[in-house]
Parts: sequence; structure tokens; C-alpha cells
Amino acid sequence: MNVQRRVAFQVLALGIVAGWLAAASAADDKKADATGTWKSSFTTQGGQTIDTTYKLKQQGDKLTGTVTARDGKELEIKNGKVKDGEVSFAVVHEHDGKELTIHHKGKVSADAIEGKLEFEVNGETRSPDWKATREKAAKEEK
Repeated sequence: MNVQRRVAFQVLALGIVAGWLAAASAADDKKADATGTWKSSFTTQGGQTIDTTYKLKQQGDKLTGTVTARDGKELEIKNGKVKDGEVSFAVVHEHDGKELTIHHKGKVSADAIEGKLEFEVNGETRSPDWKATREKAAKEEK
């Protein structure tokens, strides 16, 4: 009988550990989900601050969505991908009749995406830091 109790206890302990690991894994997956509305602020070399809103939707490793910058125009993201908690996508802006492609790369956590932007201006590649914070849903704010 003592052996049966020990085996039962070990099976129970193993089940608890397996459940805990599954819950931790699910929590990590949720943290890495890029779906939501994100806000970012960027200061140009000239000292001008540009506020940007990202509305992203993650489906597996595919990322879709829009970006709204200071002019209020929504631009569709291109080539959106998610892999191992990292997002990447491009946004094409038109300014003074010229196209400017800004590549975004960053690591997703529960409340932030942190990484780099990359774009070319006058033949020079620039790569400033980028951070966007998740906007809380209206229900969560109450």
C-alpha cells in the first residue's frame, strides 16, 4: 500500500508540474501576441516629435494592420511577419512625391514592442530605436 501511495503522489506531482508548465507556456504565448493598438513617439533629428498609432493583427506568423501618423492617413503595413516573439514589417509613406519605406523590427512583450526602424534619407541609411506601447482596451481601464 505504501508503494501505491508513493506512485499516486508522484503521478499527482507530475500532473501539477505539467499543468504549471502548460499555463506558463500559454502566458508566454499571450505576451508575444502583437494583436492590438500600439502607440509610438519618434523625435526627428530636427527635434520634431511624430506620434504614430499601429493597429496590428497577428494570425500565426502573419502580421497585418495599419499605421496612422501625424497626417491622420492610415497606411497598410507590408510584409508583416512574427517569428519567435519578433515582429517585422514595412510601411511606405509618400512625401513630396517621393516614397519612403520604413522597415520596423522589434521584440514583442506584454505591453511593448522594442526594436529599430530603418529607412534611407538622401542616400543615407538611418536606424533609430523604436518603442511602441500597447494601448489598454476600454474595459481594462475601468
